Amino acid sequence: MPYQKNTIRRARVRTLAIVALGTTLSPFTTVSAEDKARIEAGEIVYSTNCQICHGDQLVNTGQTFDLRRLKDNDRARFDNSVRNGKNQMPPWKGVLTDEEIDQVWNYIRANAYQK
Repeated sequence: MPYQKNTIRRARVRTLAIVALGTTLSPFTTVSAEDKARIEAGEIVYSTNCQICHGDQLVNTGQTFDLRRLKDNDRARFDNSVRNGKNQMPPWKGVLTDEEIDQVWNYIRANAYQK
């Protein structure tokens, strides 16, 4: 009987660990399908246009601003910097559409340090 209780307890612990791990590994578990699509589209726009300076998958080398530091209330600052440029960053107005800028924002926020 004690063996059976321990086996059941271990199985429950394993199940909880698998559920917790799955939740941790899947960044899209709490977002709608529409938001997921925006995030995925933003990753493509980012990879095509932003990655060269801001790093592969937002992993920054320290040469430019780490976009993962942007907070939810930094949207206006982000939009202005992307459209008009800032310091060494060129303006992207006329290169990226408003929709593409929104998609990149969604990708950044999905991977930000602070949600």
